[in-house]
Amino acid sequence: MFRRFTDHPATVNETYFQHMGTAFGFGARMLVGALACFVHGLFPWLCLTRGSDTIRALHHRMVTHRVVRPEATGRTPAVAAGD
Repeated sequence: MFRRFTDHPATVNETYFQHMGTAFGFGARMLVGALACFVHGLFPWLCLTRGSDTIRALHHRMVTHRVVRPEATGRTPAVAAGD
């Protein structure tokens, strides 16, 4: 049962708690970006680029910090073209 908690983090070279922290960090930044989008929808002169800046920064962080190891199934994880 515990193996289910550690298999995926291991594929990205993280422990369970490192992966949890990374996921929480990404989630928090996505929430801030989403709130900025709602604010921008109500007040178009505010938060002009915060949503797209957040997406761009998270994508950059995820791609540049990616260290992928083959999954326990032996399959190679799919990587998007251009990454």
